[in-house]
Amino acid sequence: MAKNFDQKPLDKIFEGFLTGPKIFKNRDVMRSTYVPEELPHREDLITRIGQILAPILGGAATSNIFLYGKTGTGKTVVALHVLRRLIETCQKNGIRPPLKEVINCKDVSTDYRVIARLSGAIGKEVPFTGRPTDEIFKEFKEKLDQEQQVLIIVLDEVDQLVKKTPKKGNDILYKLTRINTDLVHSRVCLIGITNDLTFRDYLESRVVSSLSEEEMVFPPYKASELLDIMKQRSEMGFYAGVLGDGTLEITAALAAREHGDARRAIDLLRVAGELAERESATVITEDHVRRAQKLIERDTVSDALKTLPTHSKIVLYSIYLLEKTELNEMYTGDVYATYAQLCDETKLEKLTQRRVSDLINELDMLGIINAQVISKGRYGRTKKISLSVPKTIITSNLEDDHLIKKLINFPLEMKKVKEFEMVEEEDDEEEEENHEN
Repeated sequence: MAKNFDQKPLDKIFEGFLTGPKIFKNRDVMRSTYVPEELPHREDLITRIGQILAPILGGAATSNIFLYGKTGTGKTVVALHVLRRLIETCQKNGIRPPLKEVINCKDVSTDYRVIARLSGAIGKEVPFTGRPTDEIFKEFKEKLDQEQQVLIIVLDEVDQLVKKTPKKGNDILYKLTRINTDLVHSRVCLIGITNDLTFRDYLESRVVSSLSEEEMVFPPYKASELLDIMKQRSEMGFYAGVLGDGTLEITAALAAREHGDARRAIDLLRVAGELAERESATVITEDHVRRAQKLIERDTVSDALKTLPTHSKIVLYSIYLLEKTELNEMYTGDVYATYAQLCDETKLEKLTQRRVSDLINELDMLGIINAQVISKGRYGRTKKISLSVPKTIITSNLEDDHLIKKLINFPLEMKKVKEFEMVEEEDDEEEEENHEN
């Protein structure tokens, strides 16, 4: 006989949502991806970008733009705001609006995939993989130049292109910055967005010289500026009267401590509203905000560490052990040599150095470590590596793992690693290119 599951708890939740106090007037407004009509405290930067892009109204080429600044300083939302107004102006004046393609390079991080996305934006579909990169780029240019049009390419987190595969990342940026010299009818404008103020250090000289760029640095928001942003979003997103005294002020103050991160402030206020909604509260209080902060902080790094695959945990623990030795500089070769020792100790079959390099890239993308690609001249490239999170977070989240437990008192032997160090980047790129071709 089938078991009769009691659905009353769910009924109570759903009915409570329908009949309880209303908190959100427009939930989408309380997300950091929302682009409002007005952007407080970014008027000067909006004006500068608008002045640079204005010649597009006449079908002319413009300078490429690179926007720098920490997370949550408004780079992406400002760029999208200006582009939306530019397109609206074109439509009002009977001008053909520019095409726009926004690519997050953390998700689309190879030259082939970038070109595939751009080709799709102009109506030419290409397979996900399997064709020569130069061939699909040539077809992209030919298709684009069939009509008189402007394509604006927004590369968000553009540094990820050159950090993962430096050679290919530099190649695609060089092609895109030089593309207007090959076009007769069309024009391309590039907008690069990055959190890394040292982004130019990753670029080859040929790319830097061809950028024709306008650079802008977005400063962090002050607490008073974050408060203005919170007031604007809360008026659009919440019903009147649901914010308790001091709720906006404490949200702005907490976010200001996180280097003026507006994205953080908006997410914090939204999660506080969701906590109040689940409790059928009529007011979002300071307590909801503080609990929301703990919820956001707890979930991010800890969940990422606990769910890492086994070999990623071993690689990360290798980096942790090396940092404990107070090694002045740590490179991929050092990590691989340590990883090999830990695999021998735990009877785990070792991965190749190329695969370990991929795992290091993944840990870097998660923000757990920092892996900076550096050049060693004729010897090739390697990565300079350091932890991006406190050592205590590593131990508290990894040392419960049954394999890591065996390594807690491991006597690390510092081995010579020259044979590992200098070839992994070039080999990776050559293998990937051969695969795509």
